[in-house]
Amino acid sequence: MTTASLPNLGNLALSRKEDFKAFAEAACRDQPEVLNRTQLNALSEPARADYDRQRRDWHANLGPIKTPQLAELHNDLWDIVDSNQQDGDKAKGAVAVDAFPGLGKTTSVLAFARKFHRREIAEQGEFTAAGHERWPVCRVGLTGNTGMKDLNRALVEFFGHPGRIRGTTAQLGQQALDCVLSCEVRLLVLDDLHFLKWGKTNGIEVSNHLKWIANEFPVTLVMIGVGLAGKGLFSEGDKQSDAALAQTGRRTTRLGMPPFTIKNEKGRRAWRQMLLALEQRVVLADKYPGMLADDLSDDLFARSTGHIGSLMTLINRGCQRAVRSGAECLSRDLLAGVKNDEASENARQELEAALQTGRLTSRTRSSRGKAA
Repeated sequence: MTTASLPNLGNLALSRKEDFKAFAEAACRDQPEVLNRTQLNALSEPARADYDRQRRDWHANLGPIKTPQLAELHNDLWDIVDSNQQDGDKAKGAVAVDAFPGLGKTTSVLAFARKFHRREIAEQGEFTAAGHERWPVCRVGLTGNTGMKDLNRALVEFFGHPGRIRGTTAQLGQQALDCVLSCEVRLLVLDDLHFLKWGKTNGIEVSNHLKWIANEFPVTLVMIGVGLAGKGLFSEGDKQSDAALAQTGRRTTRLGMPPFTIKNEKGRRAWRQMLLALEQRVVLADKYPGMLADDLSDDLFARSTGHIGSLMTLINRGCQRAVRSGAECLSRDLLAGVKNDEASENARQELEAALQTGRLTSRTRSSRGKAA
């Protein structure tokens, strides 16, 4: 067994160009071999420790998985990005990925950004015609109570510009624009946009600044956040003072990431396919076909409420416990002792009652009767 040669992705911030490049260009992880009990017990102590370390890393990074939600989001993003080839004097359409937490917004957008980076480098090369480093993607994660100056500084920080330490809002904005133009950035990702100051007056300020970026930066702006519609990003501008908000709304396409649903057969099939894909990735000695998709389908839906982030957290933690305890399998009893995020734990009781009484089921028609 060999460990894949990867940079230490766990230490990447993704808010600096070198870190984003390491993330985007890293080789895919090699899934550890699934050993049976006999093979597992035959390992020497050092070999067993190394194998378990590989499994810890693997289970902590099971995604992203190509769910219907991710596939639809990527198709929409490719449509928008590839159609944004207008000349520099024309504003490009922006994207807002607006959905509740735990639905995989950031993970899905980063997976797209990774593909886009690779495509652009393969087609255009690592350097521009002027000899500058090519950075197809600029990704900035915002922090609490971020203002316009903070946003501009974060953009400049991504490129490691020497002038990032000081400067006015306008100066930092011009430095960011120079970096974007020189490095031929084509995709600008602003994560956690809801952290920006969205007060009654600052909503206009935010919208004006985003409009300036859309006008002056020859990029597709992808904004990720929670409750952006409620913050006025897509306002129609019924009042004259809301005209700036209305213009931003007209140029921005809103994309969502809905949770899994089990209210119809189509939703139940999508849920089952998700669990089958996860089964293939779990590396436990006593795993078996149907461990997740048949025997734990209802439990996993109740524990995650259909949110992929909560599901991945539960599976990751369950696998860590299964390895550490020697159980080497995921079961209802083992998962019962594994804590999940607070939102899922608070919502599970009603779902569990509906599933236990048969008012709801996560099982497809063809899979019913297979559970242990």
